[in-house]
Amino acid sequence: MAQQQRMQGQPMIIMGDDAQRVKDRDAQEHNISAARAVADAVRSTLGPKGMDKMLVSSMGDVTVTNDGVTILQEMDIDNPTAEMIVEVAETQEDEAGDGTTTAVAIAGELLKNAEDLLERDIHATTLAQGYRQAAEKAKELLDDAAIDVSADDTETLEKIAATAMTGKGA
Repeated sequence: MAQQQRMQGQPMIIMGDDAQRVKDRDAQEHNISAARAVADAVRSTLGPKGMDKMLVSSMGDVTVTNDGVTILQEMDIDNPTAEMIVEVAETQEDEAGDGTTTAVAIAGELLKNAEDLLERDIHATTLAQGYRQAAEKAKELLDDAAIDVSADDTETLEKIAATAMTGKGA
């Protein structure tokens, strides 16, 4: 009877035979490592000398690409933190249409830095607050650096267009 009372209200978790349960610092390290591995998988495609990846599906279909979001969508990811890296790429793709690999690489570096700070016993809540403050400061600096461009300023608009056409949208 006491056993039944203890189990009431407790969620039942069914795990496979090969499943492992990790907690606390081990869980943080596992999740960060999984997410960084996903970021590292696309990092080598970045830049003018970036390498293409050849993806082979379970059906034998071959895709050659250096598009970060395409690579990430083809990966079979079974870790919630690593899946958030894919969401970073998908959000970047939806919002800007390009820059997915850069966004994922930055997220991977932020995780690498967070891992270093966690090893120094800085609490995860403190890290999250620090990243929020850094994001706000970055937005502030970008707003300060932004300039208004007149629709009549064709020289500046052509430079902007030329820069924008260097990605996959070109």
